[in-house]
Amino acid sequence: MGKVDNTVNKTQEVDDFMAKLEHPFAEGIELLRTHIKETNSEITEQIKWKAPSFSYHGQYLTTFNLWSRKDVFLVFHNPHIISIPSEHLTGDYPDRRLFFFTDLADAKAKKADVRRIIEELIKMIDK
Repeated sequence: MGKVDNTVNKTQEVDDFMAKLEHPFAEGIELLRTHIKETNSEITEQIKWKAPSFSYHGQYLTTFNLWSRKDVFLVFHNPHIISIPSEHLTGDYPDRRLFFFTDLADAKAKKADVRRIIEELIKMIDK
């Protein structure tokens, strides 16, 4: 598989992926996917790491990690993430943080913080 072009919006590819996704958290993933895209009209999406991934002006924002069946997490893999505070961001990595969800109710409860984080990342990218 070649390198992902994160400057091109591949919504149909992600729609097709989501239509075939057999995951206990599929409804929560779709909820958050929609919420992330609604944050800014210039966010692009594509499949990366066998999951929906989101970028802004060629810089990655976040990608779902769907390997676990007990929870799902977003990998915020943009170096700016380390300067954004959130009680939900975990991990002590130099360039990424993780944001876990345990079920649909948890995704609904945390979606406002996901939007706030995405908005802050976009402000930093635009500087």
